[in-house]
Amino acid sequence: MTTKNLTEGEPWKLILFFTLPLLAGNVFQQLYGFVDTLIVGRILGVEALAAVGCTGPLLFFTMGFLMGTTSGLAIYTGQRFGARDEQGVRQSAAACIILSLGIAAVLTVLSYGLCSYLLQWMQTPPEIFDDAYAFISIIFLWLVVPFVMMMATNIVRALGNSKMPTAILAFALSCNILLEPLFIMVFGWGVPGAAWAVVAAQALGGVAALIYIWKKIPILHIRREDWHIPRQVIWEHLKMGLPMGFQVSIIAIGAIILQVALNNLGPVAVASYAASQKVDSIAMMPMMSFGIAMAAYTAQNFGARKFARISEGVRKCIFMSVGFSFVAGLFNAVFGAELVRLFVGEGETQVVEYGQMYLLIQGSCYWIVALLFIFRNTLQGLGQSLVPTIAGVVELIMRAAAAIILCSAWGYLGACWASPMAWLGACVPLALAFYWTRKSFRRKKTA
Repeated sequence: MTTKNLTEGEPWKLILFFTLPLLAGNVFQQLYGFVDTLIVGRILGVEALAAVGCTGPLLFFTMGFLMGTTSGLAIYTGQRFGARDEQGVRQSAAACIILSLGIAAVLTVLSYGLCSYLLQWMQTPPEIFDDAYAFISIIFLWLVVPFVMMMATNIVRALGNSKMPTAILAFALSCNILLEPLFIMVFGWGVPGAAWAVVAAQALGGVAALIYIWKKIPILHIRREDWHIPRQVIWEHLKMGLPMGFQVSIIAIGAIILQVALNNLGPVAVASYAASQKVDSIAMMPMMSFGIAMAAYTAQNFGARKFARISEGVRKCIFMSVGFSFVAGLFNAVFGAELVRLFVGEGETQVVEYGQMYLLIQGSCYWIVALLFIFRNTLQGLGQSLVPTIAGVVELIMRAAAAIILCSAWGYLGACWASPMAWLGACVPLALAFYWTRKSFRRKKTA
């Protein structure tokens, strides 16, 4: 299957079977960080783990912007595909290439030039500063590499194919697993070796994605005339892509503020948060994957003007995703401590205790983030960007408040409540906006 029509058939089946490969792919994506953290923590020690971990919010800021922007740019592609506009699909792919390369260049210059100052502003502990800078500066210098891979896989996903992006991510992760021990242990590159392994693996994944598109998806074979893109089409892409990128980055600012508070609690708190976040990110993948599936499903059905199917899809996706959220929370409760222990080995009891506390609190609130992902991605699939951006600002405010107020009062426990507070604050405007939008569907003619 190279493309998939999401405008025909039983919505819950389409969403579920589109989500399952997405889930596998997102787990592979998170395993990048999981493998980095695991190898660094076990081989190089807790301080090296803290060094890599403290860069997490900055990586979230930049990689989240890349992921959000490429997802947003591809929404227009999905809408054109749903409308059966093949020339529009090719023209959209050309616009995505031009815009993504330009954005990647600007972001590379800014992030690489500022990373040292940002680490200082975050009050990174002196004993881990050099390793943290070495790791993140390499990633920032080569941001165009993940941008290419994300853009290619998001375009393929917008055409209804969630299997091939998963296979590409699996291939890239396999490369990372092979290269990282080689660079760290055999070549003796230390923490920078972990960064070079990520860059090399993503480069190989990007090449694999481009080869697949060239060989298997003729609708994406861009012709000379497709490069003549009207300004209105460029604007439509930017109107969807940049707000989605900024939404993630706004959220990431709250994570950066929270990281500052954690840095002030010392390397043990930083290492524990870094390790437990890797477990948490994988546990959240079912909810995130359902949300991403709704963006593709909604974009195609919106392009086909099938509004009733969008409402039906949201209802059934809520049932499935919230169900998965309870399973994920139970997973945290049962296996959380042992998974955190994987990163640090025996003897680091406080790191494990902190990690278990974090995972129990997060897991009990996964149902909120399940709803958040569905409402946010559905609105984005409809081409709406204002309310998701407002929700991102609310999420920033709530997470920053937890960092400033709760961490001061409760220490590490306050940091554990930062994300649930942020999810709840963001979910409210998203839910209100979706149900207000749904009323407008009833006034439109269903195809």
